[in-house]
Amino acid sequence: MTLIPRTLTALFAASAMLAAGAAQAEYPDRPINMVVPFAAGGPTDNVARSLAEAMRPALGQTVVVENKGGAGGTIGTTQVARAQPDGYSILLMHAGFSTAPSLYKNPGYDPYKSFEPIGLVVDVPMTIIARSDFPPNNIQELADYVKKNKDKVSLANAGIGAASHLCGTMLVEALGVQLLTIPYKGTAPAMNDLLGKQVDLLCDQTTNTTQQIDSGKVKAYAVTSLKRVPTLPKLPTMDESGYKGFEVGIWHGMWVPKGTPKPVVDKLVKSLQAGLADPKFQERMKQLGATVLTTEANPQALEAKVKQQVPQWAELFKKAGVEQQ
Repeated sequence: MTLIPRTLTALFAASAMLAAGAAQAEYPDRPINMVVPFAAGGPTDNVARSLAEAMRPALGQTVVVENKGGAGGTIGTTQVARAQPDGYSILLMHAGFSTAPSLYKNPGYDPYKSFEPIGLVVDVPMTIIARSDFPPNNIQELADYVKKNKDKVSLANAGIGAASHLCGTMLVEALGVQLLTIPYKGTAPAMNDLLGKQVDLLCDQTTNTTQQIDSGKVKAYAVTSLKRVPTLPKLPTMDESGYKGFEVGIWHGMWVPKGTPKPVVDKLVKSLQAGLADPKFQERMKQLGATVLTTEANPQALEAKVKQQVPQWAELFKKAGVEQQ
């Protein structure tokens, strides 16, 4: 008599395992939410929306971009860290992922323990730009001008932890001056005030500044990559302008919550790699001056990047006297 319950128990267990396997094999069976922890229309959002479309064919589902800005990207990042680990909440975040532990006493997540890495996505150089009528005409004149007028020159950024804040920190360190820093709630309002000549300087990603530079609406001084950007060939690098070794590349990565099943992670990795290989995506990123990281679109590369970047930025902020919020 005891064989029947045991047999039924075994059957139920086998059925449950088969059902779980079938459900997992069907991933994804509904739209996926890609959280961008910054405002719509900004540089990271530009990458995300192009990538979401590029990943759709491989996933067989729509990828919906959700902008969840605030606190230097930590609000949206924390949202994904606390989401169900089922593959339906993914994070697209830039280098700020590695700087938050140094900038915030409690960023809401652990860069080493809260996520499963999917892979690196793109690397975007920065540009140093100013309002169109700002007096200096090149980086040397800019350095001289800000040293003589440091109490009058304003440097905008998109908020603590934003890419523009990170680049701005390195810029003032290189120039050897402390400028009036004005944080905004996103790149769009910072750019709007620069265009409206309410602020003087901004250091931001080519994905957000290329069109403004080409149209002549802003004055551009340099790019922060070690090599010139093909889409901005006339713009010198900081390195060739006399600031040897000055390099800021804002890498972007993709993560899912810790505990996401490996088959789901593997599917997302393959879909990311397929999306990065898409010719339309590559052309769009080329137009924006971004480098597509096709060979680094894997968990190992992203994990290594984070482990290298967290202590590096901590040291820079300490040297620059940046205090935790």
